[in-house]
Amino acid sequence: MKRQKRTTIYDIAEKLNLAASSVSRALSNSDKINAETKALVLKTAAEMNYQQNAMASNLRKGSNPTIGVVVPRINQYFFSNIIAGLEEVTFNKGYNLVICQSNESHEREVEVVNTLINQNVSGIVISIAAETGSSDHLQQVVDRNIQLIQFDRVVEDLETFKVLNDNHKASYDAVIHLIEQGYRRIALLEGPQELHIFRERKEGYIAALKASGFPILEELMYANAWTKELGAQATAELLEMASPPDAIFASTSDFAALGVLEAATGKGIRIPEELGICGYSNEPFTEITSPSITTIDQFSIEMGKTIGNLHFQELVNSGMVIKKTVNIMPKLIVRKSSQRV
Repeated sequence: MKRQKRTTIYDIAEKLNLAASSVSRALSNSDKINAETKALVLKTAAEMNYQQNAMASNLRKGSNPTIGVVVPRINQYFFSNIIAGLEEVTFNKGYNLVICQSNESHEREVEVVNTLINQNVSGIVISIAAETGSSDHLQQVVDRNIQLIQFDRVVEDLETFKVLNDNHKASYDAVIHLIEQGYRRIALLEGPQELHIFRERKEGYIAALKASGFPILEELMYANAWTKELGAQATAELLEMASPPDAIFASTSDFAALGVLEAATGKGIRIPEELGICGYSNEPFTEITSPSITTIDQFSIEMGKTIGNLHFQELVNSGMVIKKTVNIMPKLIVRKSSQRV
């Protein structure tokens, strides 16, 4: 079936023998067009099933009630909840969201940010990709007077609103919990240290060990294990050590923790008796695995709402709000994978 051509203002202008500019003014209810012509244009537009191009209209007006959201991965529970919380606020304000995914690629992140700038969005909300690179594209957002709000993974020296979790405390609490359950050789699955959230989680892990009088052992820290596959690979290697760990804290994600669980149970290791497991993010599957996985709830819905409220707070105050960082306290969710006592 042949697709019907979309009606434009030029089609209406041709039918009525008017200038396209006159049709445009009539559709915009301009005072420069008389009432009779406006009525004729509106009637003809309805008959021809004309639909206004909102994006073009917004670009002409210099405004666009749209917020661009850039996340590393849309299919992760944390990021989808951020979007849901943000959308709840923006919808009530009559704003739309444009959702973009960097897929952990810096190059792709730059491309989608530039696209959002060209669409003249009201603001951009971003959690940066794991692949590091220049932050020039984000500075360009600020320089264009487009509001920029960073969350979770941020460029620390860029002066914008930031909405964060207390990653240090979350990791500290997780490791203290494992120690209280009687675990003594606690391994850490860590993420890319270029990202401050993973540095903070590692620092929290180290702080908890020091506070409990435990040695800091580099052999128990496994770099860049943040997917299910990498979590399983790290577990296989850690369990081959002469003195393997008796607990693994997957500070990168619950997906990594799931990899730990599958690799360990595949070797016949009993969870939590012989190996304790803790993940990060409170993905829905952590409640239904066998055993269920101890994790950290980041209150992502609330983070999303906070981001939305910050956007509109700054708009209401005409840019007079001082840039600041908002910290949302995470919570350790204890489940069977670490309950040994």
